[in-house]
Amino acid sequence: MSARTGTLDDAEPGDLELVRRILARDAAAARRLLTASNQRLFRAAWSILGNRAEAEEAVQDGYMKAFAAMPRFKGEAALSTWLTRIVINEALDRRRRAKRRAAMLEARGVAVMDDYREALMQGSDEADRSPEQAMMRRELARVMETAIRALPETFRPVFVLREIEGLSVAETAAALGLGEQTVRTRLFRAKARLKAALEPQMAGVRAATLPFAGADCQAMTERVLEKLGFA
Repeated sequence: MSARTGTLDDAEPGDLELVRRILARDAAAARRLLTASNQRLFRAAWSILGNRAEAEEAVQDGYMKAFAAMPRFKGEAALSTWLTRIVINEALDRRRRAKRRAAMLEARGVAVMDDYREALMQGSDEADRSPEQAMMRRELARVMETAIRALPETFRPVFVLREIEGLSVAETAAALGLGEQTVRTRLFRAKARLKAALEPQMAGVRAATLPFAGADCQAMTERVLEKLGFA
């Protein structure tokens, strides 16, 4: 069955209505969901994997699982929380597999080198900034990314979802499968570790940290739509 190509009304549909349209092969509804979710899901995956390429793959595979499971979505949780949980589980699975592979290689005496590094601000829109402002923003974002990556694995996802993505305590707890008090405690400890170096700069850096918009977002949307068979 081919996808419909009509456009959505300006009014934002509710979660169940959006799911209904997607299951009816409404390409505009699928595109709306992907575009609205890409950055949050990418940040959630990165907070676990610490690698942009791996995070993108986790998001893409998570979408495949989510769309396959969408007929069973009943709206008991927000669609955004449901998607985030699926992608987090995918990222956790990838991290577990990577640790098993690393352990096997280490046992065989094979050195594992991580030569991956990417400019944090690639693909961001800097048209309205001076060259000096853009350079400073890129540098602050680089420092922030490095500092967040250095957080313990138990703290990093909580910090990214709460402080960068702006989820509530309840949403973060639901997405990570934690108690709300655990979320509060881990966030407090994460912020304590970052405060001395980053707190004075944090307000201006958050919006630029881990961008996944523009060309990145569009490319992810097109790849997922193609895999799902939306024309």
